[in-house]
Amino acid sequence: MKIGTVNIDFPVLLAPMAGYTDYPFRVLCKRMGAGLVYSEFVSADGIIRENIRTIEMIHFTNEERPIGIQIFGNDPQTMSQAASFVYKKFNPDIIDINYGCPVPKVTKKGGGSAALKDLCLMDEITHAVIDAVPDVPVTVKMRAGWDNNNIVIPDVGNRLENIGVKAITLHPRTTKQRYKGKANWDLIKNLKQNVSIPVIGNGDVYCVENIKAMFEYTGCDAVMIARATLGNPWIFQEAKKLFNNKNYSNSPPLTEIAKTCKEHFKLLIKSRGQSIGMNLMRKHFSNYLKGFPGAAKFRQKLVTATNFEIMKKELTIFEEYASIYTK
Repeated sequence: MKIGTVNIDFPVLLAPMAGYTDYPFRVLCKRMGAGLVYSEFVSADGIIRENIRTIEMIHFTNEERPIGIQIFGNDPQTMSQAASFVYKKFNPDIIDINYGCPVPKVTKKGGGSAALKDLCLMDEITHAVIDAVPDVPVTVKMRAGWDNNNIVIPDVGNRLENIGVKAITLHPRTTKQRYKGKANWDLIKNLKQNVSIPVIGNGDVYCVENIKAMFEYTGCDAVMIARATLGNPWIFQEAKKLFNNKNYSNSPPLTEIAKTCKEHFKLLIKSRGQSIGMNLMRKHFSNYLKGFPGAAKFRQKLVTATNFEIMKKELTIFEEYASIYTK
């Protein structure tokens, strides 16, 4: 699969997720086989102000390539300037525009999926970004519409393709639905049938079997996974096994969970320092440590560890337990 000039060797992708798809998690997913990873969504306003934390969110390593940087905003000129800055300073493989975030904090300011209420503004923003970075494929991640009375698929797909967008990721829920109800995969199928650029399906993919089912039902070119990767970066590895007709599992051995927890912890400490790294790791422990005997006890001790040495010690104890348990 190609997005513009970018080769994607495996069409199962890591979605951009605020608070989660930072450097350590992207690296882990990449090592597990993700064909393309995305940054957390980054504010165009923060980029052009060169806000330190915002710029930190864009940093990536060559190990993560191909990588997409996702930006959001409500003003064509600001989005254009932000895209240009990202390209010149970081040279990502793809720049993605967020037209999909349904969170009121974002949509009330006209960002994310608020664009679905003003398609002329969406056109202007898309044009501005594409014109600013002619050497980088620009993609879009979007929802199906603002509400059930305003579904914009497949018409918006044709508009975006004509403007020059190189791929569209569709989460087939509306903004008003947020994450409730069922994702309407028929809309992904409909979009795929009406555009010639790659269509990436997203929504209600919780396991390896769901990935295969989305490909088969919608005919999409790639599948993007979000929440199902949390505490489970192995989903990419297992999806590759399924596609190669090999035995796969939705539950890795406990030793693998312990090993990945330890590596994730190391990457966070290295990239963010002990204090911030520890605090960020707590939510990941909550995702990794579940579904096995003793999970609640280990989870509580790791999440409530008061300093680096205690957290490191409890992680070692968990690793030893995993080794014995797996035998």
